[in-house]
Amino acid sequence: MLVEKFFVLSQGSAEIILWMLLMTSIISIGMIIERFLTLRSVFNKNMEFRNRAQELLLSHNLEELEELSKNKDSLPGRALSYGLRHAKMDGEKGLAEVFNSFLMIEKPKLEKNLNFLATVGSNAPFVGLLGTVLGIMKAFADLSQNAGGNEAVMAGIAHALVATAVGLFVAIPAVVGYNYFQKLVRQSLQSIDVAKELCLAYAKTKKG
Repeated sequence: MLVEKFFVLSQGSAEIILWMLLMTSIISIGMIIERFLTLRSVFNKNMEFRNRAQELLLSHNLEELEELSKNKDSLPGRALSYGLRHAKMDGEKGLAEVFNSFLMIEKPKLEKNLNFLATVGSNAPFVGLLGTVLGIMKAFADLSQNAGGNEAVMAGIAHALVATAVGLFVAIPAVVGYNYFQKLVRQSLQSIDVAKELCLAYAKTKKG
């Protein structure tokens, strides 16, 4: 009896799953676009900071760090401004903790919606497979009842396979976007580490 009830529920479940995957795809694409625009902007500003920091290292002129810290548009620029203010007041004592706290505050902002993309990328194929299984169950149920003959059953199986294809279609952009955005986040956090090391060097130089 339970199996028969499950078969009844599966009659329209495959189509419901397709609609769920379609809605998930729309949400996922919207998040991918938002994250791309946000993280690319952050990445470009961070690269400007790193290039300027490299120039300071080559010139051995740490005094210009204060000018570099005025670049509040970039994450490392803001971190450096906080670090320099702390270094002037307390030296290098507790300076690393200041940068670590800044990193812990900014990291969740950079990783916004990435967990959703990871979840979609890992689970959408299985959801699509579930839709295919339910569709095939319906097709074989129709075959057992001789509803429409073999041609209708084969058409039902073909339609059921669409769910798997849609699941993959939803998952692949999410996985690609997640991996790409993780790379941008990692590079952005490395830029904060660059600012941290420069500020520590500045504090030690001033102390000396």
